[in-house]
Amino acid sequence: MEQPQQKLKKTELKSQDKVDSGVILGSVIATLIAATPFIFNLYESVPDVKVWDTYFFTYSSDYYESIFVLAWTLAGKVVPLFLIVIWFFTCRHWWYHALLIPIAMFTYQIMIVLNDDLSYTDQHELIVLLPVMAIIIPSIYLIRAKMFDKLTTANKTLEDLEAEFTVRPKTLWGKVKQYF
Repeated sequence: MEQPQQKLKKTELKSQDKVDSGVILGSVIATLIAATPFIFNLYESVPDVKVWDTYFFTYSSDYYESIFVLAWTLAGKVVPLFLIVIWFFTCRHWWYHALLIPIAMFTYQIMIVLNDDLSYTDQHELIVLLPVMAIIIPSIYLIRAKMFDKLTTANKTLEDLEAEFTVRPKTLWGKVKQYF
């Protein structure tokens, strides 16, 4: 039978491990966010040629006629997508599902940029986003309506209701898993 002090030490060690992993993950995320200007400027290392031949691949830019312009266009789409994805997975507000709309928008734009056959990159974006918006916007409105209903019938603050409606998985994998 374990001593009470040994149980307490094990509990302290487990909580310390959680704090350490949270600090490490937070530090990695903060470093990645702070590095986004450097990530964006990676396009400057791409040559200004129509065909880029490396040891690993050969890429020909028929639409943009310059790999440099393609890389600059992609950087303008990938970096905001990266930041919004981080925001989505770290947001604790009840409305964080609304971030799925710009995530879908930037993902669609990246697919269009990579498709060299199209002449306009943002031509049919709204049509593709309509199904996403048709699910997300009513869901957010229903959550807001439930919050308003509880706010008018109970003596809770808006912060209390927001905490009540917020789903907080304990791990990053749990947060990813709840969407798939």
